[in-house]
Order: sequence, then structure tokens, then C-alpha cells
Amino acid sequence: MSFDPDAPAAEGGLFGLPFTPEQSRIVVQAVPWQATTSFRRGTREGPEAMIEASLQVDLFDLEYGDFWREGIALLPEDPRFRVWDAEAEPDALAVIESLGNAPGSAARVNVLSECVNDAVYQAASRALAAGHIPALIGGDHSTPFGAIRAVAEHFPDVGILHIDAHADLRVAYEGFTWSHASILYNVLRYISDVSCVTQVGIRDVGSAEVALIREEPRLHTYFDPDLAQRLASGEPWARIVDEIVESLPQRVYITFDVDGMEPTLCPNTGTPVPGGLDWRQVQTLLRVLSARRHIVGFDVNEIGDNAWDGNVAARLFYKLCGATIRSQPTAQK
Repeated sequence: MSFDPDAPAAEGGLFGLPFTPEQSRIVVQAVPWQATTSFRRGTREGPEAMIEASLQVDLFDLEYGDFWREGIALLPEDPRFRVWDAEAEPDALAVIESLGNAPGSAARVNVLSECVNDAVYQAASRALAAGHIPALIGGDHSTPFGAIRAVAEHFPDVGILHIDAHADLRVAYEGFTWSHASILYNVLRYISDVSCVTQVGIRDVGSAEVALIREEPRLHTYFDPDLAQRLASGEPWARIVDEIVESLPQRVYITFDVDGMEPTLCPNTGTPVPGGLDWRQVQTLLRVLSARRHIVGFDVNEIGDNAWDGNVAARLFYKLCGATIRSQPTAQK
């Protein structure tokens, strides 16, 4: 294959790479769905913003080298996602504007959400069956549920590293069973093969969620104020990262809401919150995780429809690809 990684990227595709899904280690699906977004809308166009910005990313990585040679490819977008999102939009807005007091509308959105879940599950399952690593670009944070289900079936006892400003442990938030604010609750309730969830950066949380965190043995939550206090007291971030990684089993799926980072990085995400992880902290965590654990899939979601947000998300996604490929049992550490 004749391909110059230092040449300007060709339009179309992800990172300008020439691979087909069949040739690629990592197979990516984009899910333009925002029906359950409860504050700022626009994450439906987040995947497109990220894919466009990905053409500006230099392929050689100072931490992971020329990992792109393993292959990263974007699946053709499933046209049903946009059809379902457009169908759900009026009902979703009716629910949100009524503060959850539109049960008929919520029920219709829930049915369409289940369609999204199943389509994502089927695509991720096909990727896994063919020996690929599934990855996903969202879309609101409800979108990766099907991918997590597929990964857990393929790798029983997988653990989840959840980076987010929110715990996402609400029960049917606003009447949406499959809300972006409920995905980790749904994972714990419906996907028994997930052995644990480690949450990092949580700083906007409800009292019922805190109660669940205290009661649920599969949950390990690193609240952002606690992390800030430990850092202010002089504890090295490297030591905290060691602790986070040790809480996870050998196989790990990463679900990454960009609002888990400080909001200067992705200010147009759906529900930005002050505080959060900075860029270098995220990269240290990924680097250590990739050296000690096996990453079996990942997603980046809640990307805003803005060039800057797309740029940061593309660079984050590329780092996740590098960490994932480096983490494979056959990779040279």
C-alpha cells in the first residue's frame, strides 16, 4: 500500500487513513443521536465535527509511535440513526420542556432508543466476531450501551473505565429509560458480565446516585473534588493513576464523555461542568492503563458541533486508539 503519513490528509474517512474495516485493527462506528440530551443540543453533529477535524491530526504519536499502521477505519454511517433521531426529536423536546411529564412522548423515544441500542450492538458484535476492536463516536452518552453489551458478551468480567463529569446513574432520567444520564445505571442493571465500573472526574451528581455509589460494590468512584484535594495536598497524580488502574480487571472498556475533562477543552459539549481532568492527566492515565491492562473497546461521546470541540475530540480519540493498540497482549510494551 502506497501511503505517505506525512502528506496532507485526503478528504473523507477518519484521520485520512487508507484502510478498509476489513484491514483494520480498530473498527469505528459513528452514532449521530442526541434525543435524550437534556441541556445543550448539537451532539448529533459531534461525530461529523470530529471526523472532519481528524484530518488535521499528525499520524506519528510521541507516546505510541506509528500505531496507525495497525489500521483504523470508519464504518459507513448507518442511515437509520439520523432517521430515528429526527423521529424522536419532537417527542424528546416535549418531554424535556414538560420536565418529564409527557409519558407518551417518553415511551416513543424509549422505543427508538432501543432501536439505536440494537443497531450499535449488532455492529459491535460483528466487529468482535471478525477479530476487530470496536470503537464508537457519539452522539449523546446513551449511544455506547449496545457496544458495551457486545464487549461484555465477548469478554465476560470486563471492567469499565468511565471518565465523565456526571455519574450517569439516574433511573430513567426525565422519563427516558435509555437517557444519557442513565447509561451506567443501565449497564449495572442489564449487563451482568460487567465486573466493575471505575468512574473518574465525577463532580455533578444527585443524592440518589451518591447513595448507589456507596451501596453498589461494583462501583469505584473518584470524585473530582476528592482528586483535587489529594493533588493540592501534594499527592502525585502518578500515584492516583496507579490506584485507579489497580481498581480495574485485566480487560477494560473505556467510555469517555468529553465533559469529564475541564470545559476549556470541549466547551460546547451537552452539559459542561467546571473542574475536571486536564489533557496531560488524561494522557498519563491512558498511558499507564495501556501498559498494565488490555483495552478491548472504547467510545468518545457528547462531542459538540464545533470545530474546536471536534479538534480536541479527534486528538483524544487518536490517543485512545494508540493506547488500545499498545495494550494488546501481542504488542511490544
